[in-house]
Amino acid sequence: MSTLFSGRGFSGKIKISQKEFFELRDIIYELSGIFLQDNRRFLVENRFATRLSELELKNYTEYIDYLKNHFKGRSEELNMLTELITTNETSFFRDNSQLKIFQNFTLKKFIDAGNESGRREIKIWSAGCSSGEEPYTLAIILHETLKSEIGKWRIKITANDISTNVLKMAEKGLYTKYSLRTTPAPIILKYFKNIGNDVFQINPEVKRLVKFSKINLNIESQVKLIPKSHIVFCRNVIIYFDKKMKIKVLSGFHNNLLDNGHLYVGHSESLHSVTDKFKPRQHAGTITYHKI
Repeated sequence: MSTLFSGRGFSGKIKISQKEFFELRDIIYELSGIFLQDNRRFLVENRFATRLSELELKNYTEYIDYLKNHFKGRSEELNMLTELITTNETSFFRDNSQLKIFQNFTLKKFIDAGNESGRREIKIWSAGCSSGEEPYTLAIILHETLKSEIGKWRIKITANDISTNVLKMAEKGLYTKYSLRTTPAPIILKYFKNIGNDVFQINPEVKRLVKFSKINLNIESQVKLIPKSHIVFCRNVIIYFDKKMKIKVLSGFHNNLLDNGHLYVGHSESLHSVTDKFKPRQHAGTITYHKI
């Protein structure tokens, strides 16, 4: 009988009503721009159960009140919210077909232009960098491409995420074998140090190319502080946004990119019918987007 009054189902999991789901969805959207589709209601129940227990809350109405009234803890709770509703599934050298196009087409283009002009500068923005595998992968590719010439270049990789927790992991530069599951063995030997217990530390020469900081893509003033970029990577992020938010974020990327800049999104993501600010270019196995 008590489980019914506490709002729990037969499994002991706290159930969320449609009204509570809509209220929570609106708060998440307001804070992060992430939009939960109607069919994500059960995902909320599955993933938020532990959090409600930690806060000693009886139901989602109490959690919604907590979000609305605890302003000091709102930033910290936003970290928890985003981690619960998104998937930080990543690895080094993920989606290698894209990375090959990045190395052999996009990067080559900017290197050739830099060598010709004498202005050897490459600035990359990794937006939604999670625990750092993507920006460190890009830094490794730059080392592999430029080799001994890398010292002649001014390289800056700006890596951002909305979650403080994953950024702390990224800054440590420590990874398990699982994070390296899609990484060629010679790359692991060259750019990582096994420090024991199957924990691998990223090479300091790679690490120094990347600067991590927190950003919320829904806050325009934060986006404007990102240094202008030649290339933006935002893979498997815009899938969490509705069309309105996608347009806003893509406009921010367009404004950030230098002339002839390139944008990479996830292989399953498309800008078709979302924005006309970028021109798609088809490659074998992937699409790149160019600033118009």
